[in-house]
Amino acid sequence: MLTQENLTSLSDIADLNQLKFELNHLPAVDVGDYIGELPAERRAIAFRLLNKGQAIDVFEYLPPEVQEELIGSLHDTHIRQIVEAMRPDDRAALFDELPAGVVKRLLQQLSSEERQATATILGYLDGTAGRVMTTEYVRLREGLTVGEALSKIRLSDRDKETIYYAYVTDDNRKLLAVVSLRQLLFTLPDALIGDIASDRVLRARTEMPQEEVAQLMKRYDLIALPVVDREDRLVGIITIDDVVDILEEEATEDIQKLAGVSGGDEAALSEPQVTIRKRLPWLLGNIVLYVGAASAIAPFQKTIALVPVLAVIMPILSNASGNVAIQALSVTVRGLGVGEVTPDDTLQILRKEILAGLATALGLGLSLGILSLIWSTPNERWVAIVASMVMSINVLVAATLGTLIPMGLKRLNLDPALISGPLLTTVLDAVGFFTFLSMISLALNVFHFKS
Repeated sequence: MLTQENLTSLSDIADLNQLKFELNHLPAVDVGDYIGELPAERRAIAFRLLNKGQAIDVFEYLPPEVQEELIGSLHDTHIRQIVEAMRPDDRAALFDELPAGVVKRLLQQLSSEERQATATILGYLDGTAGRVMTTEYVRLREGLTVGEALSKIRLSDRDKETIYYAYVTDDNRKLLAVVSLRQLLFTLPDALIGDIASDRVLRARTEMPQEEVAQLMKRYDLIALPVVDREDRLVGIITIDDVVDILEEEATEDIQKLAGVSGGDEAALSEPQVTIRKRLPWLLGNIVLYVGAASAIAPFQKTIALVPVLAVIMPILSNASGNVAIQALSVTVRGLGVGEVTPDDTLQILRKEILAGLATALGLGLSLGILSLIWSTPNERWVAIVASMVMSINVLVAATLGTLIPMGLKRLNLDPALISGPLLTTVLDAVGFFTFLSMISLALNVFHFKS
């Protein structure tokens, strides 16, 4: 891994020949980090120091905005060579980030084979197996011998993304079986592929959501998974490095959505205008939502004036129940995201959350009751009983909603992360404040408590 000290050392090299030597002998991912950290005016210079093979590898590790910048600053021939040599799935991901005019120009410069491969991937919906697959895989005919298969792999498939699995198809590319490289290497050359290949092939459909693909490969410890169309024809494979990217993307999306970041794809180093666009709409919307919570308080202004200690107790009530809701929500969304649980487990999870919630409610209710006693005047100490009861009720409601809402969304085939933490806490605040203040008003009017 390239440390900050190493980055500084590279930046201090004044001799371009020495810098060229260093950059061409570092791992491509580290060179990508180095170029990405450079000022814009120096990136193209550093990139031109790379030899062809290193430049191709490094380009795939550069941030999308740096890739776009280099495309605009380098000679067309140089760019064509790089884009032509990219993996089809990486090229499609790059094209997703570029302006339509630039994509059209680059597509026209590709060979017909690479243009077709890229167009195939881009033709599938974003977030599906078809969109993240690569069309580079090892395909064998079932009539081949092991010796013929190994010769074919050596001659034709050395540039494929992975050769650990070879897929057996008929003449129409219908997927029939799979054979591993280990099986080929340790089987006699005269044996037929059909005799050693397994016809029990796990596969993904092109329209399968990418998170389901990741869960399938994780469950069965696969390093590659074939992707087939509706006619069961082999169209590509998804490799383990794609799955790592999918898991990171899905985790990032869920975390940011839970926090109310629109789209769930804001980068830490994004431009200020991107941050504003991602966050401000939700923050403004949250103000509108919180008007509901404020409206729950508005009718009870006289009650608060009669019992001033309520103004001290209410923020604690709001904070505690909101935290309980976010804890339950995040655990449930995470379990759904990694395939640990399904909507069929709702009752089991709800039972666990309620049992844990009872103990939590008791602890938090007693704590708020004790604090209320400390802060209250002698005539207000009856408020502690109401505060303890409402805290306990709100905690149980929070744990229940934090479980049921994401499970319900998943059952409706919606993203469980759509219910964000701020949204849920705002709802709980409105319910909690209204319940608390209603009970206080009831006590004042019916039992004639005095403050």
